[in-house]
Amino acid sequence: MNYVILDLEWNASYSSQLQKYVNEIIEFGAVKVDEKFNITDKFSRLILPQIGKRLSGRVKKLTKITNEELRQNGVPFMDVAEDFARFSEDCVLITWGTTDIHALIENYQYYTDDCHMPFFNLYCDAQHYCEKCLKKNINLSNQLGLGACAELLGVNYEKDEQHRAFADAELTLECIKKLIGKFSISDYIIEVDVKFYDRIIFKNHFITDLSNSEVDKKQLKFICEKCGKKLSPKKKWKLKNNSFVNEFICPNCGYEFIARVSFKQRFDGVVVKRKTVDKKIIEAKKAAAKLEKAKKEALSAAENTT
Repeated sequence: MNYVILDLEWNASYSSQLQKYVNEIIEFGAVKVDEKFNITDKFSRLILPQIGKRLSGRVKKLTKITNEELRQNGVPFMDVAEDFARFSEDCVLITWGTTDIHALIENYQYYTDDCHMPFFNLYCDAQHYCEKCLKKNINLSNQLGLGACAELLGVNYEKDEQHRAFADAELTLECIKKLIGKFSISDYIIEVDVKFYDRIIFKNHFITDLSNSEVDKKQLKFICEKCGKKLSPKKKWKLKNNSFVNEFICPNCGYEFIARVSFKQRFDGVVVKRKTVDKKIIEAKKAAAKLEKAKKEALSAAENTT
């Protein structure tokens, strides 16, 4: 089995046609490897932007790619997509995380009105593979970055070369090669079917309406942390920063706290996060902030009078 490790660079371009921003791909970089992960071929292309007119300052700073380079050396996206389809034929496509796959699907759909790419049949997320291999060495509550993974594995690389597609594809390969002898990658290869596309395209979002049928009302109930008595909220739930907030007071022991509950809709279901904070702590922080503000105002006034 052969593999193609792909990395992309893109620019946030506003599409007047779609009335929204599109992550317009500006560079493809890929390496093809055999079953032992030895390089057999390479692929590198600049893309001529057709949605956005100019690169953002952030993208130019990160990638060192210029508008002039793209105009002089860039090739239209669909021409590159066709070349890449031939390059990656019958290979497992590997990327670091799924963000590049999101961008690839988004661009392909923009030009063809179809998100299903004919050259995309088997897929492996290298970030997920490396995280699972290194689970004893990392904090899985945070995603593992490519650079951080390379450093953890002792892979030498030039940081100035990061954020260029081909260099990042090669770096992903080097990280995999450090682990492939100990951990099989075959268990992380998945078939690209309709459900895969549904999962990739689905946009996670916070539920901001409590009447939504996906909201589990039981998650809005709390007990007193001091005496264990079941409590009812003092007011109606209010939405603040994508979380529902309310005040609770225990009629038995008088304990008061603020509760925050968020409901995030993901493809596989709703993720609920609950948090409580002692109201006295909140009030103490507010009082301290108010005092600090008063001190600064008094100091400023004193300086203005001298």
